[in-house]
Amino acid sequence: MQWMMLQQDEPEDYVIATGVQYTVRQFIQWTAAELGVTLDFVGTGVHEQAVVSKNEGDKAPALNVGDVVMRIDPHYFRPSEVETLLGDPAKAKAQLGWVPEITVQAMCAEMVAHDLEDARRHALLKAGGYAVAISTER
Repeated sequence: MQWMMLQQDEPEDYVIATGVQYTVRQFIQWTAAELGVTLDFVGTGVHEQAVVSKNEGDKAPALNVGDVVMRIDPHYFRPSEVETLLGDPAKAKAQLGWVPEITVQAMCAEMVAHDLEDARRHALLKAGGYAVAISTER
């Protein structure tokens, strides 16, 4: 898509999106499923949490049933939060002939596989006595 945009005679803004809307909850569920983890969502609003209800396989050995793996943090709320967000790629499709080549679910699977590989590499280095810098956000 970036290459297609750069080939234009005049610069323009394009929305790169699938045009299909998903929830953050769905993305969290897809992520957990890639790891063999089933989640239950408990509570509501700012008190909602995702709790491990099943962990099958060896991709998330540190997770146990009952572990809280997601909770709402109002710190990350936008000052002017909108109720719904949905990208419209119509202009990119019409002017450039661009269409998404990957689903959101497939992108999620790729992201999880990459992060899992990084985690395994870090664990191997740590087991070998090496310090591993892991950034955290807050």
